[in-house]
Amino acid sequence: MTLTDALATAHGRKDIMGDSYNDGAVVAAALFFGFIFFLFAVLYYVLSSLFLMKIFDKAGVQGKWRAWVPVYNFMVFSKLGDLSPWVVLIAAGVAIVLAPLNLGFLGLVLFIVATALAAWRVGLKLQKEPVWVVLYVLLSIVWLGINAYDKSRWNPAIAPAPWAGNGFFADRTVWQGIPVQPSAGYVAPPAPGYAPPPGYQPPAGYQAPPAGYQAPPAGYQAPPAGYQPPPAGYQPPPAGYQPPPAYGPPSTEPPAYGPPSTEPPVAAPAPEPPVVPSPAAEAPLAPPATEPPTTEPPTTAAPTTDPSASGDTTTDPTAGGAGETPKA
Repeated sequence: MTLTDALATAHGRKDIMGDSYNDGAVVAAALFFGFIFFLFAVLYYVLSSLFLMKIFDKAGVQGKWRAWVPVYNFMVFSKLGDLSPWVVLIAAGVAIVLAPLNLGFLGLVLFIVATALAAWRVGLKLQKEPVWVVLYVLLSIVWLGINAYDKSRWNPAIAPAPWAGNGFFADRTVWQGIPVQPSAGYVAPPAPGYAPPPGYQPPAGYQAPPAGYQAPPAGYQAPPAGYQPPPAGYQPPPAGYQPPPAYGPPSTEPPAYGPPSTEPPVAAPAPEPPVVPSPAAEAPLAPPATEPPTTEPPTTAAPTTDPSASGDTTTDPTAGGAGETPKA
């Protein structure tokens, strides 16, 4: 091998080593920047989800988990901005499909435009001027943070969106747990002679009245708590109807209630059986028999002489003992 060949061989080896070194540096730089991009992506995801959760809470969205689902959270955000959520989903799908063809930026641009339109409408409902949408396009994370933690309140009663009559961009979906935004952007007319004070903000979750709503007349008093509207077909009473007087408690007090007596009721005495006369009882005496009158004339008694004068004694047959009647 000549000197020239040796020098050429050595130079070729240096070229190979240099190329390998350059390739390794490129790979290391790509890994480093990829790691940095991954960290920023994770940080953006966490912060944006946290800020969206606060905005959803202001809008009355139920379920904080909705803010932590990628893509779905911005679909909910678009619904709050009166934009169809399917537009956001299509933009995300286009970006994913065209990414292998190095055309994913087209879907990314469509995604940014769709969410910017929704951010414009959401900003109006949070009392932000339309110029705030520029901040969303340049630094969306800052826009989300300001609207999440400021003292603004949700007010859906704003002017209708320019695309409200478009069947593709207008939101016609109804999802459970997400308040339906007024598609026509109806604003309730103020009562005659009434103007809200400066800086007044409606409460969170305020729902605009339906179309055709008429303000109550002056002096209207709200019904008491628990009032139930009359059933369908109810006819009001005729003019001059007087309601019956109010019912009052009775004037006499009811008798005091006492506990029932524990003593058993006294039984009535049993009736005595009738007295049956015994056979040994004496029979009633029969009335004395009357003797029939005699037809014989009454006898005339012979005159008697005083026994003491004549000296004759007679024995009284009724006197006890036997005696002789002295003879005359």
